[in-house]
Amino acid sequence: MAVWSGAAHVGAPAKQLAVPPIAGIVEAAAAGERRRVFCMSLGDFWDNQVPDEWRTESLNTIRQCRNLDWLILTKRPQNILKMLPSDWGSQGWSHVWLGATVENMIEARRRIPALLRVPARVHWLSVAPLLEPLDLRPWLGRGIDWIVVGGETGAKDARHMEPNWARDLRDQCRDRGAALFLKQMWKRQAIPADLMVRDYPAL
Repeated sequence: MAVWSGAAHVGAPAKQLAVPPIAGIVEAAAAGERRRVFCMSLGDFWDNQVPDEWRTESLNTIRQCRNLDWLILTKRPQNILKMLPSDWGSQGWSHVWLGATVENMIEARRRIPALLRVPARVHWLSVAPLLEPLDLRPWLGRGIDWIVVGGETGAKDARHMEPNWARDLRDQCRDRGAALFLKQMWKRQAIPADLMVRDYPAL
């Protein structure tokens, strides 16, 4: 097994990719269910520091698990095209959703065009932590299918998220035909009833 000894992850790819137990995969397939796997929540699959051997082996694991939908998130979408496997195809693998983190408008303008240059079944954004009002209308429903929104948590000095910023994104998604999933509020405060939106893209 190839090992990436980076700061965030140490171990075999199958472990880092958080592949569900085989029994669970078989059970879901028998029930006709597709389950989603959020890949490497504490790392970046497309980081230049990730060894090519590790990424190749991990992509082989993903390639073989086609009854799961794999959600791969990055802050480096500009790297994806040069790191894709040769069989990615003109539409991407049908069971892989590619996402980019956009916490502010500077990163939205920089990362979204790079993400959309890569073919994928689903293009999505992680707007977490949401640090300022965002206008994502130029891309919602025009390549971006889904956004996940959340406030910063954990640290005592967690940066504030205004609920109205999330409401505005909710309305933008409704207007443009994109899906929104509100993950959490700032410092894990209670989610207001009108923001309890946890939708997935229609496939």
